[in-house]
Amino acid sequence: MRAMILAAGRGERMRPLTDTVPKPLLMVGGKPLIQYHIERLAQAGVRDIVINHAHLGAQLEAALGDGSRLGVRLRYSPEGEGQALETGGGIFKALPLLGPAPFLVVNGDIWTDCPFAGLGLTDGDLVHLVLVQNPPQHPLGDFALDGDRVRRDGEPRYTFSGIGVYRPELFAGCTPGAFPLAPLLRRAMDSEQAGGRLYRGHWYDIGTPQRLAQLDRWLLAGGA
Repeated sequence: MRAMILAAGRGERMRPLTDTVPKPLLMVGGKPLIQYHIERLAQAGVRDIVINHAHLGAQLEAALGDGSRLGVRLRYSPEGEGQALETGGGIFKALPLLGPAPFLVVNGDIWTDCPFAGLGLTDGDLVHLVLVQNPPQHPLGDFALDGDRVRRDGEPRYTFSGIGVYRPELFAGCTPGAFPLAPLLRRAMDSEQAGGRLYRGHWYDIGTPQRLAQLDRWLLAGGA
């Protein structure tokens, strides 16, 4: 399986830290945030990784290179400074690099110890989403989980972790440009083609400098 790390966001809420450094390169626990994803993907046997970028993307390519020092092959899907395509548009643009098989996508602005090995799709599904317990900043969650089926409505509700496996067919009918991913996920739910699971381990949404500092302290104290 190939994987994609979403790294094109501007990180407005992380300013001023992201004025000069792209969010995925912010240091936490002694190394860049994005490096944790790359290492966990490599541990899971995923060696071919695509990274999209827009804001200060040249820094990402300079810092990570071709990925060989981390045991992977990195390729990039540049969207242009100030021209981020949102999650859906960014994945759609990168489809030629991801190939015809299902692929794993991870948000670049989270930290998690979720094991990527074993994530996959049930026959007939277009998506498989990893959900987590609702964090304090997102108490109402995103989607409901009914066994292994993800629903747009219902209880209990959980937060989408930013980790998912997708078939390229999810993007059938899309056109180039900026567009969100959520409507495509809801369409898959409505057609009973959205599976998922609840992950109860460590997961952090690095949305503010305060949450970044909290995670940094936890990691340096041996939290992971």
